[in-house]
Amino acid sequence: MDAIAFPSPFSQIHPLFFSASQENAPRYHPVSMIPNPIDFSRFKCCSITGSKLTQVDTDQLFDEIPLRDTFTWNKLIQTHLTNEDPIQVTATYQRMLLLGLKPDRRTLPRVLAASRLLGNLSLGKQLHCHVIKFGFFSDAYVTSSLIELYGQLEGVHAAKWYFRTAKFDKNNAVAWTLLAGMYVKKNKPELAIDLFNQMIDHGGKIVDAVALVTVLAACGMLKSLREGRRVHQIAMDCGLDCDVLVGNALVKMYVDCGSVKDARGVFDGMRCKDGISWTAMINGHVKKGGFNEGLKLFRLMNRDGIKADAFAISSVLPACARVAAHKNGKEIHGHLIRNAIDMNVTVLNALMDMYVKSGSIEYASRVFARMKDKDFISCTIMILGYSLHGQGMVGVELYREMVENSRVEVDHMTLAAVLYACYSACMVQEGRYYFNCIRSPKVAHCALIVALLARAGLFDDAKALIEERKISRHGEVLRALLDGCRIQQNFNAGKKVIEQLCDLEPLNAENYVLLSNWYACHEEWDMMNKVRETIRDMDLKPRKAYSWIELKNKVHVFSTGDVSHPRSGSLYNILQNLLKNVEAEGFRLTSDFSLHDVDEERECNPCGHSELLAISFGFINTVAQQQIRVTKNLRVCSNCHEFVKAISKKVEREIVVRDPNCFHHFKDGFCSCGECW
Repeated sequence: MDAIAFPSPFSQIHPLFFSASQENAPRYHPVSMIPNPIDFSRFKCCSITGSKLTQVDTDQLFDEIPLRDTFTWNKLIQTHLTNEDPIQVTATYQRMLLLGLKPDRRTLPRVLAASRLLGNLSLGKQLHCHVIKFGFFSDAYVTSSLIELYGQLEGVHAAKWYFRTAKFDKNNAVAWTLLAGMYVKKNKPELAIDLFNQMIDHGGKIVDAVALVTVLAACGMLKSLREGRRVHQIAMDCGLDCDVLVGNALVKMYVDCGSVKDARGVFDGMRCKDGISWTAMINGHVKKGGFNEGLKLFRLMNRDGIKADAFAISSVLPACARVAAHKNGKEIHGHLIRNAIDMNVTVLNALMDMYVKSGSIEYASRVFARMKDKDFISCTIMILGYSLHGQGMVGVELYREMVENSRVEVDHMTLAAVLYACYSACMVQEGRYYFNCIRSPKVAHCALIVALLARAGLFDDAKALIEERKISRHGEVLRALLDGCRIQQNFNAGKKVIEQLCDLEPLNAENYVLLSNWYACHEEWDMMNKVRETIRDMDLKPRKAYSWIELKNKVHVFSTGDVSHPRSGSLYNILQNLLKNVEAEGFRLTSDFSLHDVDEERECNPCGHSELLAISFGFINTVAQQQIRVTKNLRVCSNCHEFVKAISKKVEREIVVRDPNCFHHFKDGFCSCGECW
């Protein structure tokens, strides 16, 4: 038979068919022309134990299969395919052809799948010729298998070419959806949406649930709420919005597009919810900061009898990655153990991250030590965790072990974590070494090394690096330099940096607060008033300081100078008495707020700062020796820092205060931050 020629990209197909000689053809052959046996010689059928058929088993089955029983041959091919043995699939198909048996519309898709699994495009093209020879080129099932084959082995452009040129009935959604799915996998969501629109124009009745799920994923990738809502309307018009697969895809799409309200509307309207539905909605609330709602949904999920899996646990654990929710995190850890839920590396990483951020570095260390398989995320979490809790040296040592053992791949996040560990431990030499190991440092890496050099008092080196890298117009770099000025009490240099920040970020109220506090501490009252007038004229809103503490499953919030709490009198009395006691032992309050970025604290009663009120509330509501955990939304001032150190020694209790920079573990008159925060 003449060679069958295809337009590009299939110009490499060779002649595959020949007239069977009477000498070689079996006596019972029903036709005078059979396909040329495909070259399978390079594929060896190996014996595989277990659930897979061995070669001996296959030979015995060959002897027992009736010649014209295509169903049995297809069943045998499917068994090999299910057992992930594509070589046996092709061998069985070859023998089937040699015996003169014609494949049917169910045979070829399975052999095409085997070719795809083998990654053998040449074999796939030969099988394409068999599709044409046996007249299945218009069959939707076979055509879909060819689209999938070409898309995976030659690229989505080849799949698209075949989809456009093949003569098959396009009134089914399978081929359309396959091609759209390939666009999604190749990160081309706009093309997937365009193809879906063409499918709608071709005939809206062919839309099915899988097609909707595919295009909704594309809408989520594009974060296109408009397109997502349009597809939602199409789903309702087709009566498919009640399908659980479509409902789950709608929830995820709205979450990805940032509309938790729309996602919750779909979720609440779903008649049937599965674990995916609940997980997607929990994840949506947690991503948007709705931690309490995420925890509430997790409890409702368990109450409704839906067993939480690893994905659900990984979604809800970030809601517990707060000091106020550390008990919830422990409860979920217990739930994991009691229900024997698979603790894969993703769950364990989320568990470590939760413990790190809720203030329990010891628990995080235990989880990490028991992990059999660690990835770079595991190590990065722990390096950063040790640094946040004032154990930067341990973090650096962990990084050294990680590199020496070559167990995991290092990325820019891991390098940023080890630089922060060097900063936390003031390890200048090591920090410089690791910074120089980075081929293309990002601004975040530069800011960390600037912070390290400035903290060590090496301002000339820090400024030289800023000039060399040309990063003086980055706010995070200037703030890193300012932190060093504050730690080293280099107030004049600090003022210059503040002025640069005001020029760089003229609408950032905190910059003007810094400048106002600097003038006030240097008794330049006229300049201070001018800065405050600027803040009012520009209608800027400096952030207010708040601190909170969780006791008996309730969160208590305090502001600066707060007197609204029913027990305010007792709170202030406790603090005044403690202040007198520690002053009797030599403690003295300072009035230096020159490089502090909180507006109202400088003029407030020292005992009225929000973190001190929260700590005092913890004293009157907990038993002796119990650890007190407090969170503050802004930096702890130096007065409070020294006062809490003295209190921890006086009352013999550990006090943990979390501010935006680190965890302060106050114990026996010392703080874990090493005076660096």
